Amino acid sequence: MKTSPRRAPFASAKRGLLAGAAAASLCAGAAAAQVAVEPPGAAESAPGRDGLVPGAMYVEADSLVRDDKRQVTTATGDVEARYDERTLRADALSYDETRGVVEAQNVQIINPDGSVEFAREITFDDDMSAGIAQGFSARLPQNVKLAAASAVRRNPQVNELNRAIYTPCDVCADSAEKGGDGPTWSIQADKVVQDRDRQLIYYRHAVFRLFGAPVLYMPLFWHPDPQAERASGFLPPDISISDRRGVSYEQPYLFVLSPYSDLTLSPQINAKVPPFLNARYRKRFYSGEIDVRAGYTYAEDFDGEGDSFGEQTSRSYILARGAFQLDENWDWGFTAERSSDDLLFDKYEIGDVYESRGPYLADDRRLISQVYAIRQDEDSYLSVAAFDIQGLRPGDDDRTFPTVAPLVEGRWSPDARFAGGRMRFEVDAVALERDLSPASTAGARIPGLDSRRVVAQANWRTSFVSTAGVRLEPFVNLRADAYHLSDVPSEGYGDKSLTRGMATVGADLSWPFFRRFNDKTVVLEPLLQVAASPRAKQIIVGTDSAGEPVYLDEDSLAFEFDETNLFLADKFPGFDLIEGGLRATAAGRATILWDDGRRASLLIGRSFRDEEITAFPERTGLRDTASDWVVAAEAQPLRGLSFFSRARLDGDSLDVRRAETGANVAMARGSGFFRYLWDDLDINGVKRENLDLGGEVFLTKNWGLSAYGNRDMVQDAWVVRDLGIVYRDECTRIEVIYRREDTVIGRLGPSESVSVRLTLATLGEPIYAN
Repeated sequence: MKTSPRRAPFASAKRGLLAGAAAASLCAGAAAAQVAVEPPGAAESAPGRDGLVPGAMYVEADSLVRDDKRQVTTATGDVEARYDERTLRADALSYDETRGVVEAQNVQIINPDGSVEFAREITFDDDMSAGIAQGFSARLPQNVKLAAASAVRRNPQVNELNRAIYTPCDVCADSAEKGGDGPTWSIQADKVVQDRDRQLIYYRHAVFRLFGAPVLYMPLFWHPDPQAERASGFLPPDISISDRRGVSYEQPYLFVLSPYSDLTLSPQINAKVPPFLNARYRKRFYSGEIDVRAGYTYAEDFDGEGDSFGEQTSRSYILARGAFQLDENWDWGFTAERSSDDLLFDKYEIGDVYESRGPYLADDRRLISQVYAIRQDEDSYLSVAAFDIQGLRPGDDDRTFPTVAPLVEGRWSPDARFAGGRMRFEVDAVALERDLSPASTAGARIPGLDSRRVVAQANWRTSFVSTAGVRLEPFVNLRADAYHLSDVPSEGYGDKSLTRGMATVGADLSWPFFRRFNDKTVVLEPLLQVAASPRAKQIIVGTDSAGEPVYLDEDSLAFEFDETNLFLADKFPGFDLIEGGLRATAAGRATILWDDGRRASLLIGRSFRDEEITAFPERTGLRDTASDWVVAAEAQPLRGLSFFSRARLDGDSLDVRRAETGANVAMARGSGFFRYLWDDLDINGVKRENLDLGGEVFLTKNWGLSAYGNRDMVQDAWVVRDLGIVYRDECTRIEVIYRREDTVIGRLGPSESVSVRLTLATLGEPIYAN
């Protein structure tokens, strides 16, 4: 028998200690089996984070004993072994080479990923194919904790825990000793099986506990292994009660089809109306990805009270996108958005519908399907696209919406300077086809105006800065247009072709003044732009009921005159309406910058021209020789608090014609926002007034209130109101939300509902994903 002192390198017992380290890990991602000798060339290998070369092992113990006769190696007294960036600690460890058995007491394993496993006693065979541990527990990644009376390792891929508990919540020892409720939620089971091949954890006779109370029993239950990157399994359900659909339960299930694709099926079961199946398919390719959402039911229609009417038929939707990169410069993609019913999303409360899925956006409550290809580098941009729109607003007729195919946009800015300035060349081409005119009625079918347009532009700009700080930027813009129109009302619904050109010469002038006042800097900046062009040639396509000409305007219908386009020589974003003549824009901007990061700014300005342009719509504020006033302000008076406001005031009376204001707040105990919009004449020719606000505030560390509201003040109705109670901690988020929808023209209502949203860490999407 041989005895070694503490801190001696220990090679003869290496195999046994490695076996013991692997045994202690059991269900928690243990150390891999290794040979008992150092690999050849280990001395030349670079040391790891633990200071050891790959394959080497270092052992410390109060006593290391080798019994050659019995072939038993024993380490006792504060045993610590380091191997492969893992650390094993134990009170005692022995290896019987004759029986091929490893035994250890009070074992702790610290793995490279930070996970830790514990066992009161372990017994394992020397090839680590089977073993058992008593008093097992583990702390895994994502703050997951496992504990069991015993743990059994059947083979390297299957581990079992008996009389086990699973939780990702914090566990307070003091609370447990005082008889507290323990973790926020946990799963207890007679048996837990970890299948690493399938990346699943199975439970038999499982009890789900919430705040210590049993709330659900399941004879069989499973969920993805928290250590698995992706695995099939149930996601958190969506539970609600409403007077429209009754009790509703939607249970998503994720199918992992491959390392690069998955399918989520979410059947929605409703007490008052037929069920609805939602699905989502995602797949990544080497060059991009696709994401397809769809839903289907075969049922009668129903109203805001859930009462059925009409015939049974298929009702469905699709919201799909794809984006791919062909090379470092070329991208292409598509979106496909369609719904069989205008109110389908409202009736089944399908969220995240009207969001950006591609480069071209439709208005609210409208869907867009598009295909596009984009090439972009440092000097140039080219886009070729086609799209089609479906309207879900009351009164929308898809036959009056144009099909855009193709739409070509290109820009090129060469590196070479010309006459001391930068050149920029642009081309734009588009073809629009529509079946019906918006003026069509049930008794009068009027052909829709079709148009094809090509625009070419060349822009030059340079800048000069004087020693006094005056900045002068002269510019020259040249443009040529070619149009071909079909079904033109002014031509007896015949064809019309025309060309036009425009040259603009101008300059931007600014002269900022600044001064320091104690802890802040004040900047005053007068701004001026002058521009001169020939009289603009507008395109007339018909006359209105009063005999006034109707001008072609396909691409600037949503134009809003504000601070973002105040200093553009041609303020309209499209090409159909064109700005000409002699004109000037003047504004003043004041900014205060505090040294601690606070700031505030105010801009006031307006435009002037030598004559009125009747082609510009009255609502734009640009029609008269003097435009409306543009006012914009923003402020950040406190960290986490910001305000913004913009308005357009009548040029003569100073009455507010359009105003938008809002605020955002983000504090340690909560966050919120509000938006207010008032427009005396929006793009649809009607008054618009809307209030949108929401947020959440936590009254204690864990408990809070949430609220959201959207009010249509013209119709004097709340589109939606939400009021909720929120509980959150490190592993749980629970929301109980009351929702009220009023009657809004063209929509469902009124309606009331209560929904429960439960998000559990490691079960489904990440905690606090919203």
